[in-house]
Amino acid sequence: MMWYDVFMKQVILTGDRPTGKLHIGHFVGALRQRVDMQNSGEYDMFVMIADQQALTDNARDPQKIRNNLLEVAMDNLAVGIDPEKTTLFVQSAIPALYELTIHYQNLVNLGRLQRNPTIKTEIRERGFEKSVPVGFLTYPIAQAADITAFNANLVPVGEDQLPILEQDREIVRTFNSIYGEVLVEPEAVLATDEKARRLPGIRGIDDKMSKSLNNGIYLADDAETVRQKVMEMYTDPDHIRVTDPGKIDGNVVFYYLDVFAPNDPHVAEMKEQYRAGGLGDVTVKEYLIEVLEKLLAPIREKRAYYETRPDEVRAILRAGSEKANAVANTTLQKVRDAIGVNYFGS
Repeated sequence: MMWYDVFMKQVILTGDRPTGKLHIGHFVGALRQRVDMQNSGEYDMFVMIADQQALTDNARDPQKIRNNLLEVAMDNLAVGIDPEKTTLFVQSAIPALYELTIHYQNLVNLGRLQRNPTIKTEIRERGFEKSVPVGFLTYPIAQAADITAFNANLVPVGEDQLPILEQDREIVRTFNSIYGEVLVEPEAVLATDEKARRLPGIRGIDDKMSKSLNNGIYLADDAETVRQKVMEMYTDPDHIRVTDPGKIDGNVVFYYLDVFAPNDPHVAEMKEQYRAGGLGDVTVKEYLIEVLEKLLAPIREKRAYYETRPDEVRAILRAGSEKANAVANTTLQKVRDAIGVNYFGS
């Protein structure tokens, strides 16, 4: 690799809130793409365990965040995040992010924050209408700090997060228009598989798989737990007997097969037989279990390795945080210089 190849790499910032173990919705919606981009060698990738962000709506239950910090780190390592290729770090271990947030707060008015459709939706979902935490309301500002600290120009997000990223872009443009071209303006990266962007939970096509709804299949689930959850899955309520014609649309089991076994000729055959009648739900679920086990077994095995070595996981996070801290401090110095608050030199 030549020296100029390093400097031409695009920078990615992504991450996860440590509010619970990650599930297969996270895998197909983010983690799988994250690992592919890492292994392409085309990107400089930062993966953030967003504990400070998680505290914006869990401040009264910090133990939840502490309990899940290593769990989320292990999930990332288990699916293939390589600390030799990717900087895996803890958000709260980067002090520069707090000062950047303060500088950016002065560039956004309250009304703009309150109009953000994603924030409005999440405030309603969490019952914060009468008493919204300031940290939660100002999350787009903090995210702008996270992104710009590492000069990230690519940010993988779900479609529901696009309004927040657009506000981050506004903050960057405002800063650069006032203080000069200092910050990198980020762009969104969406999951290429449209169905994978919103994997439904096991109990119905209308509910997105969610830690808060407890309707997911987790990367840490053992084989028997996966089997039980698949057997509970919603199918076609009118498909009572094996001989009854069944519907594919709205059928969670076939939705999963489309996501986890795309272009599988056996799935196409099962769909045809199910629609015509003559294929039972249990048979389809058994095949989905087989498909999921091929995916989850090696992840489960690698995760088991890290579960017995928590000190190794902590060491990875510590080293990643030290590297991330150095990068963020460089950006912070540029921001201070641009604003003119470097009164005593570097």
